[in-house]
Amino acid sequence: MTMPLMKPARKNPVLRTQQINLPPWSRGRVALGLTAAAAEGRFELQVCEQCNAVQYPPREACHRCLSPQLKWRPQGGEAALISETRLRHSNDLFFRERLPWRLGLVQLDTGPTVIVHLHDEVAAPPARVRVGARLDRAGQAVLIGFPWEGSENMAQDKILREMTSDPKFRKVLVSDGKTPVGQALVQALVKAGAEIVWVGHAEPWKKLPGFDDITQLEQATLVPLDLTNERSVNELAGEIGGKVDIVINNAEVHRSFGIAARRGTDAARAEMDINYFGLLRLAQAFGPALRGRSADGATHAAAWVNLLSIYALSNYPPHGTFSASKAAALSLSQCLRAEMRPAGLRVINVFPGPIDDEWNQNMPPPKLAPAALASAIVNALKEGVEDVYPGEVAQEWLERWRDNPKVLERELAAGG
Repeated sequence: MTMPLMKPARKNPVLRTQQINLPPWSRGRVALGLTAAAAEGRFELQVCEQCNAVQYPPREACHRCLSPQLKWRPQGGEAALISETRLRHSNDLFFRERLPWRLGLVQLDTGPTVIVHLHDEVAAPPARVRVGARLDRAGQAVLIGFPWEGSENMAQDKILREMTSDPKFRKVLVSDGKTPVGQALVQALVKAGAEIVWVGHAEPWKKLPGFDDITQLEQATLVPLDLTNERSVNELAGEIGGKVDIVINNAEVHRSFGIAARRGTDAARAEMDINYFGLLRLAQAFGPALRGRSADGATHAAAWVNLLSIYALSNYPPHGTFSASKAAALSLSQCLRAEMRPAGLRVINVFPGPIDDEWNQNMPPPKLAPAALASAIVNALKEGVEDVYPGEVAQEWLERWRDNPKVLERELAAGG
């Protein structure tokens, strides 16, 4: 049984600092289909459309009938553990610093036999296991064998901790604590066991509902942060940048209307200044320190979270300029993800549907409650995924966008 994670002791300055290194991460184009599914928390394998054979590893053609008609399909993961071993020596730098490492050979009920990283709570073979896909520190999919019935502390397993960004005992920066989403995030992070939550706030003269409740939390510390002001961002980075483990950028400006219904560019400029340039300023100031701490002990720097919008995938004309600013932020976030990957840092993009706030008050339900969005973000950190689509509207839009982006564009233009 996995023991509860204890608060790590202070780092011993005499001991050698662990190096920043990654597990082997080269993958062919076909194999990246497994990674694409794992990035959203799914376990998928190739299934032949001709003979229904399930296969692993990924190939260009079916291993049974040689058909090239292969589709990635979700798998239940039920399997039997055939054998196991503990790796006690490795020529790979990543595993050499983390030995011993448990591996197992399992046979999926759907047919394929696969090698998996084995959770410590899995019994000795023969045993039933559940296989799931996770992203490793290099951002590539790997398979893990989970116990058929795990304990409440199973998330604290050494292998899982390497592949997730659990906020427990970590120090987190929330860029805007004055919004309902920001306040819900702080409360959710404290509940998840974060050691310190720095809460950014601009315009301190504004007294907003709920903000006083945040200040009463022992783990929360208010810090001045104005993402429109480069000096403000740099000063805060100089003060706490070397201590932050997780950055959550939830600051945003949201205005209604598109092009013709509003004169001038002031509102659109304000949206871009926070939603796009604010992210850029934050990444330039905090990114280097975060990368430098990605191997800093048991609670190393782990993740960067961007609150985007489902409107970033396809423009929603009633909120046209806001959609455009989020699309720009999505593109920038993909660049940030590429730059953070060599350090093993997870960049998580969150694409919620309409949030139940003042800027969506005229929209009919369903709308996403701030507390539900905060819970989805914390769960994404715990699960180690890259892309999250919380809420019914976001899930529906995602399905329509994947089916045919051009059709969705026409439907949204017609008000659907």
